[in-house]
Amino acid sequence: MGLSLKPDHLRRYKDLVGLLLKYGRSDLALCTGLADDLEHLGPTFIKVGQLLSTRADLLPPEALRELARLQDNVEPFGYDEVERIVSQELGVRPSKAFSRFDVTPIAAASLGQVHRAALRSGKEVAVKVQRPNVREQVLKDMETVDEVADFLDHHTHAARRVGLKRMAGEMRQSLLRELDYRLEAQNMRTIGANLASFRRIVVPQPVDDYCTERVLTMDYISGQKITSASPLVLADAHSTELAEDLFRAYLHQVMLDGIFHADPHPGNVLLTDDARIALLDLGMVSRLSPELQENLLHLLLAVADCRTDHAADLALRMGERLEGFDEPTFRRKVAEVIVRSQDSKIGEAPAGRLMLSMAHAAVEAGVRLPNEYMLLGKTLLNLDEVGHTLAPGFDVQKSMRRNANELMMERMRRSISPSSMFSALLEAKNFAERLPGRINRIIDAVANQEMKVRVELIDEGAVLDGLQKVANRITLGVILAAMIIGAAMLMRVETSWRILGYPGLAMLFFLAAAFGGAWMAFSILRHDHAGGRRPTP
Repeated sequence: MGLSLKPDHLRRYKDLVGLLLKYGRSDLALCTGLADDLEHLGPTFIKVGQLLSTRADLLPPEALRELARLQDNVEPFGYDEVERIVSQELGVRPSKAFSRFDVTPIAAASLGQVHRAALRSGKEVAVKVQRPNVREQVLKDMETVDEVADFLDHHTHAARRVGLKRMAGEMRQSLLRELDYRLEAQNMRTIGANLASFRRIVVPQPVDDYCTERVLTMDYISGQKITSASPLVLADAHSTELAEDLFRAYLHQVMLDGIFHADPHPGNVLLTDDARIALLDLGMVSRLSPELQENLLHLLLAVADCRTDHAADLALRMGERLEGFDEPTFRRKVAEVIVRSQDSKIGEAPAGRLMLSMAHAAVEAGVRLPNEYMLLGKTLLNLDEVGHTLAPGFDVQKSMRRNANELMMERMRRSISPSSMFSALLEAKNFAERLPGRINRIIDAVANQEMKVRVELIDEGAVLDGLQKVANRITLGVILAAMIIGAAMLMRVETSWRILGYPGLAMLFFLAAAFGGAWMAFSILRHDHAGGRRPTP
């Protein structure tokens, strides 16, 4: 299947492929305008650009900054299509399901648009409606992306190194998840419940009876984007405290809950009329395993404390070593990135950019970090921007250190929760029940001479040769000791033949034992000293 793109778009698409294969380049002229051309290519490529903006291991910083400005600001589609889709999904016309449904959307994105409405009960809601035929368009476009990625994977070393085919498959899955609004509704419920203790953070909740695969009805939250809020409004809202609460809420999601909102760019963060922060558009989330949560927490703290060796160890533990991995280069690059960030002024080296710079340095040295790390880096990069908008002097790394102890204590508290203790008791119960039977089987095997011990040696011949030498020395030592004891006993036997005034036979044994002992000591010292300096093969 060929690329059905206009010639100028095809040229830019080739430029994008070139960037993927030459991720170490910093060609600002090539990157400028890339986001505009992706917007012209349609919704699929807007989303692909947004996903690529998280991949610091593939693209240079100039391309990441250009792609990061993709905010899904596109032209809305007509109300006739909105009415048709809502009627198909809900089974009734909007005029029957809602007491009011505004014709003009309040926001339009690449995959859908949002209309303000009111339920029959009078509750104000926002209705997100998916664009017509967008799923079919995404699948068609992703077929093209898959073909390009497959071709490059089979014909270029650079594509195989970064796993371009695998990355295209991950993008396809991410896009298809975003196209199912039922998953977004579940994300709202989960993250809303996890952040319930944060009184100044609000997550809109879905209206279950009005949510389907292509229609999402949720609470309407009145407010304004933080980018359009005036300094006076931000001051009245205590913006520094809001920034601290927002960053603490995200650390809570990442380190404790294991699921976090992965797209908090300024367009998705709202300053409400009652001076709270609302998180919108929860279609893109990331989930973390407990082990990865632990490693990420330690990595963030190591970076904040400038412990470069520990940060490199943690990155190696999380990452995948590629062909041509160079550990000294990797450690040097990680140290350079972290030390350079410590020398910067507040706001010049935000935490997100630092993590993405580490990812770029890692892949240059032959280490591929997990996708969750990339998403977290992009999330922190967005939070850096949001925090700077709310409070220009907000220091993310200091906030991280302030909240580290509380996060660690909370993790420990959760680890000794009733459920974990009950699980440990069940494991102990199973161990205690099975222990007598296992001991009986071992004892029976020993009694029946069925016990076998298998020892795997690196060089069996060398070990056996060494054991033989040890046995020979022990035997010679026993013989010499016997000769000395025999000579001492013969000293009591009176004979006419004497040597130095002592019985001759006893003195012969003593002299033989003395010469034998001296020879054995010399042999041990000479061979063992030479063997100690012999290089290990």
